[in-house]
Amino acid sequence: MSNAFDFDGLFAKDLPLPAAPWNGFPKYNFTGGHSDPDGIPVEKLIESATRVLRRRGKTLATYNIDSGPLGDAELRGYLADKLDRYRGFTPPIDNILITSGSHQALLLLFQTLINPGDTVICEALSYGAAIGALRGCGANLVPVRLDENALCTDHLSEILMNLRQKEIAPKFIYCMPTVQNPTSTVMPLDRRRVLLDISRDFGVPIIEDECYADLLWDAKWPLSLRGMTGSDHVIHVGSVSKYLSPALRLGYAAAPWPVLSRMLALKADGGTSALAQMVAAEFLRDHYDDHVAALNIRLKRKRDVLIRALEEQFGATAEFDVPPGGIYLWVKLPNGVATTKLAALALEEGVAFNPGPQWSVDPDAATHYLRLCFAYPSEEAIREGITKLAEVCHREFDVPARGANVSR
Repeated sequence: MSNAFDFDGLFAKDLPLPAAPWNGFPKYNFTGGHSDPDGIPVEKLIESATRVLRRRGKTLATYNIDSGPLGDAELRGYLADKLDRYRGFTPPIDNILITSGSHQALLLLFQTLINPGDTVICEALSYGAAIGALRGCGANLVPVRLDENALCTDHLSEILMNLRQKEIAPKFIYCMPTVQNPTSTVMPLDRRRVLLDISRDFGVPIIEDECYADLLWDAKWPLSLRGMTGSDHVIHVGSVSKYLSPALRLGYAAAPWPVLSRMLALKADGGTSALAQMVAAEFLRDHYDDHVAALNIRLKRKRDVLIRALEEQFGATAEFDVPPGGIYLWVKLPNGVATTKLAALALEEGVAFNPGPQWSVDPDAATHYLRLCFAYPSEEAIREGITKLAEVCHREFDVPARGANVSR
């Protein structure tokens, strides 16, 4: 007979479903935003950590080290310089807030800006955790269509006009113009200009999420929205984790002080990991360009391995656009394949992926889509995992015919 105390009656109401026990990663892991293990610059990080600890280690004695609650001044200085060189704008370092991943930056922004019942415009397919966080803040989400050039500005204009006629003022537009998640599209410069003009005309600010913008190899790196003329209504969010190490949990928001001051009032965590910030700043100052170039070569090769595997195993029954960067492939399967059910069946074979409904404002609109992260598994694991996934699809949903003709 167990003498364990029963906590069940003490839990708060409306909690999420309990988490499952951790049993390790599946053998073929295509989920989440994991990076390439062999792309982590371990030796150079060790050297950077050693140098910065000898130089600044005693500052770890205080919360927020010696730079205040916005985050490490050296990392913020590096980011300001990087944004100037690559993204077209130069925020003062006191307009940059370091967060525990870009996800925390988004959460703080949503909590700062949204009242229950507010209307927020976002892409019809979007970052699943952002969709959940927006709804958790009580926002009413209005989805905008996507095409091969990212957010459709014609549809956005129609939405804003309809909302104006109903006397509804959207709180903001949340979008990912550069390497969108989950579709990996990149918005051309001329459409960015239209997006900025429309949003200014309607008086609606933009939260620009550039979490994956550094991981771009088959397209020219366009200016960020914030880097363009007439963009002072844009709040820029980015990541360090995605191109260095997801486990470091480092992101940032570049915004005016009135916004950052409210975000700081909500950021009651004692500060983002100071050691991670110090090591990242030390490493990136000398190695950013070489590191990202080498990482993108690895990611592009893995993308190509995934595409060949899908073509070999699924033929024309798996439809997708070839992404110019990022770590994801957004795949459309035949209408009869329910990817939520497929995910559970595939997991029994050791294959894990994210079903499409997790990334859609309207889950019913993406029931036969799935997102595959190709960064983490080895090239061999990609080939083996896609073979097993195809076997499950063939057995359970009668697709695909192995070796079918490929019309791409």
